[in-house]
Amino acid sequence: MKTILLDNGHGGLINGSYQTEGKRSPLWDDGTQLFEGEFNRAIVNGIIEQLTQLGIPYVNIAPELYDVELPIRTSRANKWYNDNIDCVYISIHSNAGGGSGFEAYTYHGETKSDKYASIIYSEVGKQFPTIKLRTDYSDGDADKESSFHVLKYTKMPSILCEWFFMDNYHECKEYLMRTDGRQRIIDTMVSAIQRIVKDD
Repeated sequence: MKTILLDNGHGGLINGSYQTEGKRSPLWDDGTQLFEGEFNRAIVNGIIEQLTQLGIPYVNIAPELYDVELPIRTSRANKWYNDNIDCVYISIHSNAGGGSGFEAYTYHGETKSDKYASIIYSEVGKQFPTIKLRTDYSDGDADKESSFHVLKYTKMPSILCEWFFMDNYHECKEYLMRTDGRQRIIDTMVSAIQRIVKDD
């Protein structure tokens, strides 16, 4: 069975202090604010809880609350690949820049990463039928391609997911900051992972 390597991008909160510069929502009028690293960890921890119950093997690539450097994240992931473990790397993020919706990235070229990203898009479309799926079909599949470090330097199939826009008031307050919104994201990722681990 495939092992799922989970990467909660950016740092978390240590004694109330956010560990990554930037990477946060605006300060909303009600005084609330999202810290992306905290969100990423909440989603990964929720995924881990369900994978444990399902008996799907996983590794938390960056369990520390401080911001683990990108080369360390990819080195940790590649150790599993080098040990001949069949694994898939999934990095969890939320987006920013004035847009809306969900998008996923893989590295350039046609690989199994594209197939697994398509599975994730499929599950997102089923679970969130009204949201915008941000896609690029120029190469025949939905995911976008990027040279993000965690995609370029990992040796196994790797996907980076951008869940909604933290600078979009509706998406931040409705999905990213609400317990039920986060649970829907977790459930969607787990449904996708269940399909991915069955793939030969």
